[in-house]
Order: sequence, then C-alpha cells, then structure tokens
Amino acid sequence: MSERTDVNDPNRPNELHEIRVMVVDDHPMWRDAVARDLAAAGFDVVATAGDGAEAVRRARAVTPDVLVLDLNLPGMPGVQVCKELVGANPALRVLVLSASGEHADVLEAVKSGATGYLLKSAGAQELIDAVRRTAAGDPVFTPGLAGLVLGEYRRLATDPLPATSDEPKAPQLTDRETEVLRLVAKGLSYKQIAERLVISHRTVQNHVQNTLGKLQLHNRVELVRYAIERGLDDE
Repeated sequence: MSERTDVNDPNRPNELHEIRVMVVDDHPMWRDAVARDLAAAGFDVVATAGDGAEAVRRARAVTPDVLVLDLNLPGMPGVQVCKELVGANPALRVLVLSASGEHADVLEAVKSGATGYLLKSAGAQELIDAVRRTAAGDPVFTPGLAGLVLGEYRRLATDPLPATSDEPKAPQLTDRETEVLRLVAKGLSYKQIAERLVISHRTVQNHVQNTLGKLQLHNRVELVRYAIERGLDDE
C-alpha cells in the first residue's frame, strides 16, 4: 500500500490522498486486489469489509468519501448497505462494482443511492478513473448502463406525485442553479456541465448541493426526477 499523506498538510503531493475509499466485497482475493490497486494509485484506502453488517459498522467508523461496493454480500445485501449508509450520510458516494449487469440490479442500486455502477470486467485504470469521478459527484456507469438509468429517471417522472398544499411555496432556484439542474437532467456529468457553462467543477458541485438543500432532496436520483417532472430536460 502506498505511503499516505496527512490530509491536513497543504503541501501534499497528490490530491487523491484526500479521497478516502473503503472497499466492500465478500471475496478476499478480489477485495484485496481492488484495495491494492486503489492504494497504489494514490487513494487513501481507509478500510475493507467482507459482509454487509461489517461494511455498515466500519463505514460509520471511518467515514469514507467513496464506498466501492459489491451487491452480493452475505448477511445484508449491498443495496441495503447502500441505502442505510447514504440515508445516514447523503455526502457519501457509492460506486457499485458488481459482476451483474442485469438491469434490475443496476436500477435497484441507483434507487438505493449509488452514484455509479461498474462491472467487474472493467480494467484497473477504468476503476481508478471511476473512483476519482465518483468522489467528484459524477455518475459513472459501464457503457450501455447510463442510458438505462436515464430512461428509468424518465419513467419515474411520469408517476404522479401526491398532492401537497406546499406546492405554491416551492423554493426558488437561481438562474444558474436552474441551468445546472437542466443539464443534470439531460444526463451530463459535472465535468461536462462545467465545460458547457465555462465554470469550475467545484462550482457545479456547489450549485448541485445548494439545489439539493433548497428542494430537500437527498441524492442525484431524486434531483433528476424533480427536473424531469418539470420538463427541464426538454428545454
């Protein structure tokens, strides 16, 4: 495992040391190999776990930025792990790393709060890039799965919402927040949005976080659904 750097050191040589990662998989050899690859790439691998209950306990103790999570875990399935941890800490990013490319598994993972979904057939560099992008808040999917997820967002948006007397008091978004929300609904990554609007990646993240707070939403899935319900993806 690579030498770690104090996160409080302003002179740390590699910003990946700021990204705290935890790896959860029930196969020791695979789990260790993923952790080793990520550590060698400069990530701070703070913990690993081999079952669902252990994953929840350790993640709460070490508070990683990114959880690399298998779905097929003994005791507690990965989607439940994701749901519990993201529910308690919406800032947590979850990258599912699974052997299953079944559409039902992908959609269930996303609905439970996963930021991205990568198949285990991915190469080491693809995984490293995916963890880096996941930490930045970008949705990362194995090619072919992103369209599936966006299609599900659209399907969910056609489901009627319960009537609420609070609707007229909906929070007001700034023009820039609305613009960012529109591009999120179109499926663009934060990096693509930053390039489109000629603003920094960090500024895009801040706009998204502010919007989530104003709308009292918890994750990107809910945010995209909100945007599509209001037709922002068609503008």
